[in-house]
Amino acid sequence: MNVGELLLFGSLVALANVCGGVLLARPGTFHRSKRALRYLVALGAGFMLSAIFIEIMPEVFALWAGKATSDVAASEGVLGAMTLLLGGYLLIHFFEHTIAPHFHFGEETHPEAVVRPSAAYTAIGGLSIHTFFDGVSVASAFVVDRKVGLLVFVAVLLHKVPEGFTAASIMLASGRTPARALGATLIIGAATLAGVLCVALLQTRATEAVVYALPFSAGVTLYVAASDLIPEVNHLEHKNPFVSLVVFVGVALFYALHVLIG
Repeated sequence: MNVGELLLFGSLVALANVCGGVLLARPGTFHRSKRALRYLVALGAGFMLSAIFIEIMPEVFALWAGKATSDVAASEGVLGAMTLLLGGYLLIHFFEHTIAPHFHFGEETHPEAVVRPSAAYTAIGGLSIHTFFDGVSVASAFVVDRKVGLLVFVAVLLHKVPEGFTAASIMLASGRTPARALGATLIIGAATLAGVLCVALLQTRATEAVVYALPFSAGVTLYVAASDLIPEVNHLEHKNPFVSLVVFVGVALFYALHVLIG
């Protein structure tokens, strides 16, 4: 895939971040879309988990095993890939819960944890690292295989609106203006695009880097799905038990697209 196409898909996922901010910065729009946003969180969780385990990780294993010259080397390659996946998972955990403690995904962001402007900016910084690797995930998947790329693109796109909503809510909780809230969503959107651009540049110089970027970014995506989105779904189900069932709709949507794109 050429750089122009990568930037196009990267721009679309970055734009979804901004749309999430608009939902909160324009209260009338938000109240009309509040229920849909809850379902989108659950749908994204199911789709992303399916994409990681059914599409991305088999591709990662194929890439690493393909470089091996023996069974021992293949086993070491899989171990290396899983280590990178764990590293990606732990990196986002570090930024969200060490650099930006009490970071919480979704509309129920705890305002008492981000009431100071400095804390809000720290949280946005951690979220920007998170979205940077969203961009890396999308671009790395497209470099490996177009079908994998399309599925990862949809998976990331599904959680981008709630992600933008989160950034805007953090800024508003710290007393910032709606304009600043929208600015925060532009920052995290730009971070997504930066991740895409980094992979696009590496693609032209060292395609081998994608072998390492894909499992690492898969770890980041796994954290988003399992540690950010699923707990949020579990929290929301107390208000509406049907939200949890939408996770399985996300899984079904993945399989449907998996068949159609294939």
